[in-house]
Amino acid sequence: MKAVLFDGKGGPEIVRFAETSDPAPARGEVLVRVRAAALNRADLLQRRGLYPPPPGTREDIPGLELAGEVAAVGAGVTAWKAGDRVMAIASGEAQAELAVAHERMLVRIPDALSSEDAAAIPEACVTSHDALFTLGGLRPGWPVLVHAIGSGVSTAALQIAKAAGATVIGTSRTADKLERARALGLDHGILVAKDEPRFAEEVRRLTGKRGCPLVLDFVGAPYAAENLAALASGGRVVVIGTMGGPKAQLDLGLLMRARGAIVGTVLRPRPLEEKIAATQAFARDVLPLVAAGAVKPVVDLVLPAERAREAHERMERNESFGKLVLTF
Repeated sequence: MKAVLFDGKGGPEIVRFAETSDPAPARGEVLVRVRAAALNRADLLQRRGLYPPPPGTREDIPGLELAGEVAAVGAGVTAWKAGDRVMAIASGEAQAELAVAHERMLVRIPDALSSEDAAAIPEACVTSHDALFTLGGLRPGWPVLVHAIGSGVSTAALQIAKAAGATVIGTSRTADKLERARALGLDHGILVAKDEPRFAEEVRRLTGKRGCPLVLDFVGAPYAAENLAALASGGRVVVIGTMGGPKAQLDLGLLMRARGAIVGTVLRPRPLEEKIAATQAFARDVLPLVAAGAVKPVVDLVLPAERAREAHERMERNESFGKLVLTF
């Protein structure tokens, strides 16, 4: 097969598309003929050697999500057959013509959805649904603050939260991304400065001084203090990413007075059972919304896998709105 490969650790210049050995499904696993796979920031970190995949997963083949057709099944698999259209989150190795996934991590692709659109869904929707409901305890009518509103996960979180009856406030350093997010249902957009981000005062104004009971943070350290200032009493901040850095100074007195909580989450290193549970919750709660068109995959650009290096460069420049998808 051919796959996106990393020649060592470094910048986009080490990305290539070349022949490598085929994987084989073990018991309980399914071999997928991948048609499309989305790029994630975790792939960029893996390329730099900062986010290694779980043991037993190749470090030189990136990819956390895929869409395609079942090519073969391992021993004991009865739920899937050759030709079934599926999408899935993977521990790695998804950006290849062939990839292996556990049978219970697979989700059937709605008939009306293309492989390119399907590839943009698993990581974004499973992560955002888990953060909003399992970790964040979202309730209808809540105001929710979602940072970095142009990313794949944040655009999914925006739509899922809106479908649940929430009011969504989004932040971005780019006015154009806020405007595009409004077309997805964003209620309020806040433009923040890169060097000195400020948003808490505006959040409190928009919420009648109450603040937000739930904040989804993809930026990390630069937003930590403002997150606490924007938090409603008893609220929680769910940290999904640290694009701006992982180390922050916090006023714990403010956290205590708010009776708040800061929850960190990452999906990839979780035990298989937890990832299956998150996937099945997505399939139950969000997939019907996707099939009905209420939650739509947001695709920034589709490129052939031979141009994976360009996708890495575009994501590093923060130019994308939604997902970058590679086709195989």
